[in-house]
Amino acid sequence: MKVILLQNVKKIGKKDEIVDVADGYARNFLIPNKLAVMASDKSREILEDQKIERQEEVALEIEKAKEVAKQLEGITLEFSIKAGKDGRIFGSVSTKQIEQELKKEHDIIVDKRKFTPSTPISHLGTSRIKVVIYGEVVGEIKVHVSAKE
Repeated sequence: MKVILLQNVKKIGKKDEIVDVADGYARNFLIPNKLAVMASDKSREILEDQKIERQEEVALEIEKAKEVAKQLEGITLEFSIKAGKDGRIFGSVSTKQIEQELKKEHDIIVDKRKFTPSTPISHLGTSRIKVVIYGEVVGEIKVHVSAKE
């Protein structure tokens, strides 16, 4: 029996694939658990419409991500940290602090796990940090760390 998978199913296939499975497996497991629907002409038509809608949604998300990336290009975040005589700083600036500052000052919400490098900044001066916004859209912000007087 040919079915359209509604979710990924181990050893059978991925979401939106049309696969051929045993009749009993489809009727007794896949369809009752809402993992698949029978592959009729109407369901194939619906599947194609859903794929087109998803592609349009992804295109919109990519456009939004590109706009956010442009906003990030012009941003320089300033942090002041206590420092010793030789320029060593006491502490560091973490990705969480950068995330909070972006949200507070510029109203841009980015997940702290999307920053590259993800390690804290532990030196004075300006650092460039890349941010994965959506898929392969990457923005870059400048973080300037100065010594607190």
